[in-house]
Amino acid sequence: MKLLALETATEACSAAVWVDGAVFERYELAPRRHAALILPMIEAVLAETGIKINQLDALAVGRGPGAFTGVRIALGIIQGIAFASDLPVAPVSTLAALAFGVARETGQMRVAAALDARMGEVYWGTWIIDGEIGELLGLERVCAPAQATAPPGEWFGAGTGWAAYSQILSQRLTVSGWQGDCYPHAGDVVRLAAAPGGRSEWLTAEQVLPVYLRNQVVGQLSTAST
Repeated sequence: MKLLALETATEACSAAVWVDGAVFERYELAPRRHAALILPMIEAVLAETGIKINQLDALAVGRGPGAFTGVRIALGIIQGIAFASDLPVAPVSTLAALAFGVARETGQMRVAAALDARMGEVYWGTWIIDGEIGELLGLERVCAPAQATAPPGEWFGAGTGWAAYSQILSQRLTVSGWQGDCYPHAGDVVRLAAAPGGRSEWLTAEQVLPVYLRNQVVGQLSTAST
C-alpha cells in the first residue's frame, strides 16, 4: 500500500509517503513558509520513493486543529490531488498525530496533547496510544489552560501548549513529564492513516472537512467567503 500525507497545521511543515510499511518524510520547522515549502516537499519525497501520484492508493492529511491558514493549505492541496486522481482521503487529527509521534519516540502511552492556540487558549486532547492504535479519551477542544481536563491517571504532556502553559496544565492533571518542543509530523499522519483501524475512515475528497474548534472564527471565515 502506498499513501501520501501532508501536515501543515502548526509551525512545522511536512510531507510523507508510506510504502508498504516504510515511511519517507520531508519536514521543516518553518513558520509562515508552508505555502512555499509544501509542493517542493511533495515532489522530493515522491522522487525519493520513485512513486507517482497515479500509483498511490490513498492520501492523508492533518485536518487540524491548528493554525487556520496552515490547516487550509494541506487540506486544499490534498483535496486537489484527490479530485484529480480519484483517490480516497484519510483525515487525521493533528493532535492525534502529535500524541502518536511522542508516544513512538518516548514510549509514553498516555499523552495529553496541547497546542498553543494563542488568545490565551490551547487545543487540547488526551490520548491512549497502544502500538498502531490511538484512542481519544473525551473530546478534542479549545479551552483556557485552566479549564483543561483529563481522566484520572498519570499523563505525559506534549506540544507547544505545554511550553506556554506548563505550570497551569501541570496543576490540572497528574504529569510524569512533558515535552514542549515537539510538533505533529506527516510521517505520523500517514502511519495512523495506514493502520488497519484507520482505513475505515477513508473518505471522498468532498467529505473531508477541516477541524478548527473555534466556532466564532469559523463563522467569520464562512461569512467572508460568501
